[in-house]
Amino acid sequence: MQNLTVISSRVRLARNYTDLPFNLSSSPESAQALIARTVSAIEAAGLRNQFHLVQLSELTENQQKMLEEEHYVSEDLLKSPETAAALLDESQHLSIMMNEEDHLRIQAMCSGEDLQKAADRVFRIDDALSREVTFAFDKDLGYLTACPTNTGTGMRASLQMHLPMLTQFKQMGAVSQIVAKVGLNIRGVYGEGSEALGNIYQISNQATLGRTEEEILKTVLAVGNQLAEKEETLRERALQENRIAMEDRVFRAQGLLMNARRMDLKEFYGLWSSLRTGMLMDMVPRKIEVMDLLLEEVQDAHLMAYLEKHLNEADLNAARSIRIRELLRAEE
Repeated sequence: MQNLTVISSRVRLARNYTDLPFNLSSSPESAQALIARTVSAIEAAGLRNQFHLVQLSELTENQQKMLEEEHYVSEDLLKSPETAAALLDESQHLSIMMNEEDHLRIQAMCSGEDLQKAADRVFRIDDALSREVTFAFDKDLGYLTACPTNTGTGMRASLQMHLPMLTQFKQMGAVSQIVAKVGLNIRGVYGEGSEALGNIYQISNQATLGRTEEEILKTVLAVGNQLAEKEETLRERALQENRIAMEDRVFRAQGLLMNARRMDLKEFYGLWSSLRTGMLMDMVPRKIEVMDLLLEEVQDAHLMAYLEKHLNEADLNAARSIRIRELLRAEE
């Protein structure tokens, strides 16, 4: 049975070349040499046709932001666009970030609960690159990384989960303590330091040292399934205790999303969360895939790209409401 509490799955590998210092952001020449080396290794591995190279310095600020909204690149990579680049494969939502905190960040994302597929994609790229280049590796510690918490497998496995009932019943504090005991943590929608907008949380492993890739994947999946079960139980409890209140929240959210003429992102996330919850409770006959598509399509950079013009805050909020209606009505 599909676990609809999980919005997406992502696996990321941190890798560094053995003969280069970790941080190259202050050396544009060295940074470009690293990019060239990586592209050459991808070509030698026979994978060049799979990827296209994006130099962040050649993109507009809005184009850069779109890549972040799509989770192809991180906020940290955008901090030094003059030395940063990425190899992208949109068909598999796969990217190789170059010159972030580590030399390479190889990551793949899949819709829903599919950590193994994401892992298979990044391991295939890692294996192919490892036949062409030498990564910094210690026989006792594992892969060496800029941040000690990534040393070991260098792998981060994460599930993006929608947990409104755990939030409503004030159980997220207890959940954070429980997951920490098994070496995981909970973050907001855009990772470390970000807010859990729309009751969206990232569940991921804290450290990579002392655990195999298989153990990390198994632990993240097990905890994700436990949280999904708790969320489902609380949905049933909410209906039993006050169905009218739940229905009121859901249908008010649907009414505003379908009829509002201005909407900022924070308000959107709250309404989105309520309507998606109603869908999981079979109150509203809409497709979860359409709701999850909204998360990307109504972001600021995506709206400006869609309309092909720069928008101020007021115009963005008006455009967002129009785009929401377009996508929801297209499903009817």
